Amino acid sequence: QVQLVESGGGLVQPGGPRRLSCTASGTIVSISVMAWYGKTPGRERELVASITNGGRTNYADSVKGRFTISRDDAKNTMYLQMNSLKPEDTAVYYCNDDGLTYHIGAKYYTGAYWGQGTQVTVSS
Repeated sequence: QVQLVESGGGLVQPGGPRRLSCTASGTIVSISVMAWYGKTPGRERELVASITNGGRTNYADSVKGRFTISRDDAKNTMYLQMNSLKPEDTAVYYCNDDGLTYHIGAKYYTGAYWGQGTQVTVSS
């Protein structure tokens, strides 16, 4: 009943910018925390950035000062603006919505949901 769709991945030159988007579809009431995770081969998904419904943000040390996470609750969408990209930023980026509440008729449900992932490759 809920689907997260990411967009914006692709090939980027070192030092360049890229913006990722993630939109949740369904009869969504609210989303507590939105986050981006990155996964590289042989490693678990790691938190890149998160934002609460109160606007509090958290970043991995490796991206502080370069990445900015934001959200538009009216559109159930979050963004990750990535600047000054480095080859080590290359990863599959997954969006995650935690504490997402939606309804089907009069019944309400809350859970965590993942997007399908979008590849970002930083290379010249």
